[in-house]
Amino acid sequence: MIPIHENLKDRVAVITGGSGVLCSRMAKELARHGVKVAILNRTAEKGQQIADEIRENGGEALSIATDVLSRESLETAKETLIAAFGQINILINGAGGNHPSAITDSEVHSEDNPGKSFFDLEEQGFAHVFNSNFTGSFLASQVFVPAMLQTDAPTVVNISSMSAYAPMTKVPAYSAAKAAINNFTMWMAVHFAETGLRVNAIAPGFFLTAQNRSLLLDEEGNYTARSQKILTGTPMKRFGQPEDLLGTLLWLVDDTYSGFVTGVTVPVDGGFMAYSGV
Repeated sequence: MIPIHENLKDRVAVITGGSGVLCSRMAKELARHGVKVAILNRTAEKGQQIADEIRENGGEALSIATDVLSRESLETAKETLIAAFGQINILINGAGGNHPSAITDSEVHSEDNPGKSFFDLEEQGFAHVFNSNFTGSFLASQVFVPAMLQTDAPTVVNISSMSAYAPMTKVPAYSAAKAAINNFTMWMAVHFAETGLRVNAIAPGFFLTAQNRSLLLDEEGNYTARSQKILTGTPMKRFGQPEDLLGTLLWLVDDTYSGFVTGVTVPVDGGFMAYSGV
């Protein structure tokens, strides 16, 4: 178990998409270190389950129904959060994901490939995936950072992806959005460096989540062909577990560990990005 970071006690974290497989585990871990956690989701019920679990284990948490693509919704969430906890120190931009409307059926274009091609992707579906991953992070940063600048050692952690570096096949909108996250992380880090705000990102490798389970496992629970390709390209030969992200997260949010670190995206990927394939 990771030793307690005493420096984090009584800080306040906002986590968008906080009920997801990865971000919910982050929320629980931060709460274990004494961080007060606000979980933002489109539906409060999903976040409430995580908040209840945190409270049952002695932590402080609340769930706020929030649409990260609505500035008004984000502003309301901020008001609710500050009324409850008084400040904001940490922002984790974890809302996002993918959607079938922005995914091609084939990895490469060919007239012989049936199903949805690149030319069949609808603008609305593409925009939805791009916006939920990138624009939501932009808007949440605009809304929450002003309050964070009033505190000591504020920090933003964006959630990127391996697809930011080399785009995965089939998912152009998701890949483009995550590439934008990396660039935006660097831009924000420079823009706010003199204020004391640090901005970094975590780029998970391949983790089994509710959103990608049908792509990575068949109905019998066996690895799909796509999974086999991923594992072939991952030197550690396994998928990540949510716990694999926690050490990096704690390092980034605790200024006594990473106070001179800003503008970086940290791969947590089992060696995927380092491997050339030969």
